[in-house]
Amino acid sequence: MNYINRHGGAVRALQLKKAGFPRAVISQAVATGILLKVRRGIYAMPAATDLSAALGAGGRLTCLSAAPVYSLWTLRAADSVHICRSHPTRTPALTDHGRPKHPRHAWLPVVGLADVLLHALHCLPEFEALVMVQSAVGSGSISLDFLYARCQGRRNGKVRSILNLVIPRADSVLEVLANAHFSRAGLRIRRHVFIEGVGEVDFLVEECLVVETDGSTHFERKSVKKDQRRNNQSIIGGYLVLRYYYEDVVHHPEAMVAEVKAVLTLWRNGGTPARRASTYPIA
Repeated sequence: MNYINRHGGAVRALQLKKAGFPRAVISQAVATGILLKVRRGIYAMPAATDLSAALGAGGRLTCLSAAPVYSLWTLRAADSVHICRSHPTRTPALTDHGRPKHPRHAWLPVVGLADVLLHALHCLPEFEALVMVQSAVGSGSISLDFLYARCQGRRNGKVRSILNLVIPRADSVLEVLANAHFSRAGLRIRRHVFIEGVGEVDFLVEECLVVETDGSTHFERKSVKKDQRRNNQSIIGGYLVLRYYYEDVVHHPEAMVAEVKAVLTLWRNGGTPARRASTYPIA
């Protein structure tokens, strides 16, 4: 039903009644499997599992479960349904965040963006929360100052340390995570630096090393050729170049940082002598 899809895939029976749907039509939709009856007074499309779970539990989606509603960056899908409700109780497969404190979504059973982000900051691992906040702040959907103002006090020190990693501009999840790891490693970096003959690069580390973080689009044939030419021009211009991909940045950041530091050490030491070619006669 188009009406239910426009409302996120799950609605209350009262909504359907107000929209003019007769009880017989609703019953027929349930009988044919087009619509699911979650519990008394709650109906959902078969694919709207999280929304129907929230409504069925008498709550609204929040935290990681609400990220798709607000088009927020994430690193993984939620392993439980995160909800907000007035009277939290222990329920299997649900993570309850208590009452919402800010204006809610206008029509979906979802809390407002402010509550979604604040819950994520207190609930998720730091980098998972960081990418959600970065995407919201970067899009102009919420102010970083607003979040700081609601995370004061000694108990919120860890949350503020996550907010400190938000940057003015990040074009991808990889960029914000790489920036966080480089900063934590004490590396001197500049972001979105324009280099003559190359264009804008993601990072310039210690003024000598170009680091690019490449998403899936960089695997396209045209992009591969373009990136290789950019590498060549960077080297001709006197820069070192390293490229990292999703798996490197998200799953192996320690190895990425170690490689960057190793290249910088070589640069500071004037490089290393080339390995001597074998002098043995070729058979």
